[in-house]
Amino acid sequence: MNKEQLVKIRRELHQIPEPGFEEFKTQQYVKEKIAGMPQDFLTIEEWKTGLFVFVKGYEGHKTLGYRTDMDGLPIEEKTSYSFRSQHKGMMHACGHDLHMTIALGILKYFAHNQPKDNLLFLFQPAEEGPGGAKPMLASDAFQRFKPDEIYALHIAPEYPAGTIATKPGLLFANTSELFIDLKGKGGHAARPHTANDMVVAASHLVTQLQTIVSRNVDPLDSAVVTIGKISGGTKQNIIAETARLEGTIRTLSIDSMEKVKQRIRSLIGGIESGFDCEAFIDWGANYCQVYNNEELTQSFMDFSREQREVELVECSEAMTGEDFGYFLEDTPGVMFWLGADTPYGLHDARIEPSEAAIFTAVSHMIAFFSKNQ
Repeated sequence: MNKEQLVKIRRELHQIPEPGFEEFKTQQYVKEKIAGMPQDFLTIEEWKTGLFVFVKGYEGHKTLGYRTDMDGLPIEEKTSYSFRSQHKGMMHACGHDLHMTIALGILKYFAHNQPKDNLLFLFQPAEEGPGGAKPMLASDAFQRFKPDEIYALHIAPEYPAGTIATKPGLLFANTSELFIDLKGKGGHAARPHTANDMVVAASHLVTQLQTIVSRNVDPLDSAVVTIGKISGGTKQNIIAETARLEGTIRTLSIDSMEKVKQRIRSLIGGIESGFDCEAFIDWGANYCQVYNNEELTQSFMDFSREQREVELVECSEAMTGEDFGYFLEDTPGVMFWLGADTPYGLHDARIEPSEAAIFTAVSHMIAFFSKNQ
């Protein structure tokens, strides 16, 4: 694909962001683009709202996997684009529109130019939640096409376009969602002594949760506990019977994740006792760490250093969560950051990634997959 075609695809995908496992338009769009490619070496199989695309190599001694994510986020877009999201309250604010475009660009090249080794392209739904990697990994299709190695990327707003950043070993954190429901006794605002106010209980709990990282996690370790949303009550003169806290946990070790969760359980027990209420915890989606295979990552980095069109950065680990980690538990592989040069961060309603990043990634991954052909 030329640059104009890639930009057109990215902008069309940007307009149709959909929630996890509801990527119906997105799946259909991707299928139509693949249908326009030569089919001689391709085997296409649908899986939920995702796709497996197998490219048969002319020798096929091994299979290299490439995974892209497909879903959007429940964010009302605030970019300056003329091609803003057509789906109210949804946006591709994490770069998955670029990710899919890159995958289609690489795939089209190898649909026209049969590779020596097999290639498996995985268009994965629900990366943002509830998590598509784990069930996709367990699918019959994955086991049938099973790759020997697997690769993926994620845009990085803080790096200039043309940058590739990665490292061997731990790249992204262990993550867990956090949902806490509190139930007490509602009542009239003028008679607080007859009720158990869950707005007050929730406020105390938020403050206590912020002590976990500062007082219960080893200072030489890293963890994050963030409450991003609080809801409770129905009217200004009614004492709230219920309240709900929604947040996320990030840790750089599995052991720290369990310690943080145990401390949350203990604090919630104290809230139940102190405010005479009931509390219910839902850990939601849990993503394991992204741990790059040491040997493959070193090989990928060595190759990247030799390419003139990219600048390689050996980065530090990040608290970002990514369910690609489940693929890396099963199959050796590499994930890397792709510079996208925008002042706004991931999940920001104003993010406008540089489309030059698309061309960098397509040409780089074509060269990487072709290097032994």
